[in-house]
Parts: sequence; structure tokens; C-alpha cells
Amino acid sequence: MYAQPGEPGREEWKILELKLLADVGLVGFPNAGKSTLLAALSAARPEIADYPFTTLVPNLGMVSYYNDRSFVMADIPGIIEGAHKGKGLGHRFLRHIERNAALLFLVPADAENIRRQYEILLAECAAYNRELLQKRRLLAITKADLIDDELESLLRQDLPTDVETIFISAATNQNLQRLKDSLWRIMSAPF
Repeated sequence: MYAQPGEPGREEWKILELKLLADVGLVGFPNAGKSTLLAALSAARPEIADYPFTTLVPNLGMVSYYNDRSFVMADIPGIIEGAHKGKGLGHRFLRHIERNAALLFLVPADAENIRRQYEILLAECAAYNRELLQKRRLLAITKADLIDDELESLLRQDLPTDVETIFISAATNQNLQRLKDSLWRIMSAPF
């Protein structure tokens, strides 16, 4: 019968950081249509409103695909220029992007300069973590129901050429199946 005397305990504070894990992360400025797209493609019911930063926490949705296949889509809260420096809630939002297999950038069709908005979003991701540039990505031009075919062809002339681009509308379901096909293809392709 032997008992060793105890030693003084040690007290510490730890900060644990939760990072969302999804197949596809929706990346865009506030009011780009991220929550609307998630609601159109899945059974998720995120809050949708016509003011910036409606989404304050990420929302997940399960998107059904052919032959009982599916993938998880994450609605990441809106990112603003300077987010990598902590502007707005930058770091709190950007950290969730790290744990997505593919990134779907969303820019509304009525944006002043679609290419510039995409470049800002991409630069914010890169400034936060250079490894985000290695992720597969797709660019969706949202709210395409607000433009006609002539304006769409004019906008296509100034789109980035290094990423596949699809004009979509969650309100009218325009090109949503094509979007799911493209997302499935880039997620399934070997690295």
C-alpha cells in the first residue's frame, strides 16, 4: 500500500476554433445571393433579407444530385474588402473557407464590375491564406434574371478567363442544374 503525494495542478485557458467542413463553400460580398442559392439548391432555410450581413453564421445545406449522390454546400457570411486584415468580421468568416473542397464565387449580374469583384474576393482569400488559391473554384454570376441576352453577351466579354463562369438565377432556377453538374465535376476530378 503506497500512495504518492499529488503535485500542484496547472490551470490554462485554451481557445478552440471551429472550422466548418463542406464540399462547396459559397464566397461573395454581402447580398450576392449566397443564402438564396443555398435555399434553392437544398432544404436549408437560411435567413434571406435585402440588407447586408443577413448571414452572421455559416449555414449548411445538403444538395441532391443524380443517382442518390449529394454534396454539402456552406453559405459563408459575406466578405468585404480588407477582410483578411480583420475588417468587418473578416477572420471569423474567412476561416470557414479553408475547410471546403471547392469554392463557388458569387458575383451579382448587376455589379458595377464583375471581374473586379471576383479579383477582390480572390485577393482577400489569398491574403488570408495562400493555400486557398489551390482550391478548385467556379464563378457564378447571380441574379441573371435581371439581365437580357444582349447584356449577358456584353458582360461575358469582360469576365475572368482563368475560371469557369456560369450565369444563374436562384429565383427562376436558371442554369442551376448546369451549376450542380459543374460543381460535381470539379469536386470529382483528381488533383
